[in-house]
Amino acid sequence: MADNDELNRQHSKGAEARAFAFITVFLFPLLAVALVGGYGFVIWMMHTFIGPPGPPL
Repeated sequence: MADNDELNRQHSKGAEARAFAFITVFLFPLLAVALVGGYGFVIWMMHTFIGPPGPPL
């Protein structure tokens, strides 16, 4: 029974390490690029329809 618990612990540690690597290497950078790019796109579209910021005419 103790061998089975140890095997489960090792498996969960490996799965946790793979999940951590996936999150830090792929997920967070992709989310950062998507959020910054999306914000830039929204600002660009606002400038297209509203006009650039500046003093009122």
